[in-house]
Amino acid sequence: MSTTTPSEETNTTQRTSLYLENTAELEKVFNQFDANKDGKISVSELADVLKAMGSSYSSEELERVMEDIDTDKDGFISLSEFSTLCRSPSDAVAAASELRDAFDLYDQDKNGLISANELHLVLNRLGMKCSVDDCARMIQSVDSDGDGNVNFAEFEKMMSASVPANAGSQP
Repeated sequence: MSTTTPSEETNTTQRTSLYLENTAELEKVFNQFDANKDGKISVSELADVLKAMGSSYSSEELERVMEDIDTDKDGFISLSEFSTLCRSPSDAVAAASELRDAFDLYDQDKNGLISANELHLVLNRLGMKCSVDDCARMIQSVDSDGDGNVNFAEFEKMMSASVPANAGSQP
């Protein structure tokens, strides 16, 4: 069982997704959840993604998460609902906590660093096929101290650089 509650998972999703800059990026993430490509995310697809990310939830917990996100109550998360969720405003304290949660998702061995192997593992679990070498190149592009890993400060800088200047002030 995960140590986070479904509402924390929903908040993590909101926090992480604040960094989705445009519709194309939003759709790409949505499509990673939508395994059968039917244009909606079912509770089983949500469970599969969360399991791939290392979290396990009971069916009751998953239903509560779906209830929070599924505003039209059709039993699925549409792109529109996903978009609303991803563009929800968040205060600075919550954003910092969410950023830490996102970092921790990738830091599989909990040593405070994201290695190319950890990045490779998580991205492949999410269905994004890339080589360890590709991941090493991604890390190199943000690795300011040259240690071959991404620490939290580098991760924070990378993620804040991708947030539009007015992201926190949108209604």
